[in-house]
Amino acid sequence: MITDCILTNLESVPGRQTIEHYGLVSGSTVRAKHVGRDIAAGLKNIVGGELKGYTELLIEARGEAVDRMKQQALAMGANAVVNIRFSTSSVTPGASELYAYGTAVKIA
Repeated sequence: MITDCILTNLESVPGRQTIEHYGLVSGSTVRAKHVGRDIAAGLKNIVGGELKGYTELLIEARGEAVDRMKQQALAMGANAVVNIRFSTSSVTPGASELYAYGTAVKIA
């Protein structure tokens, strides 16, 4: 179970003082394409529009990567993660990694 943890892409939490610095935390997930989504995406490329299957896949992947990053931060004793960034990379044809990382801190 993940306890509440403040997350921000800022370098600090506005109005709060950083009292401990724990260092880099990260979380990632590797996701593969789904043949059904590929067929739908191919059709959308012809007529245009949002690729909802891929949008949902990315939302799920971001959530999982952030949850893993938060678990790592909480295990270190942090109650916030600052300066959060996201990155993606291709692992193999048809599979990509979504990586979330930031700095674990304790704030007062």
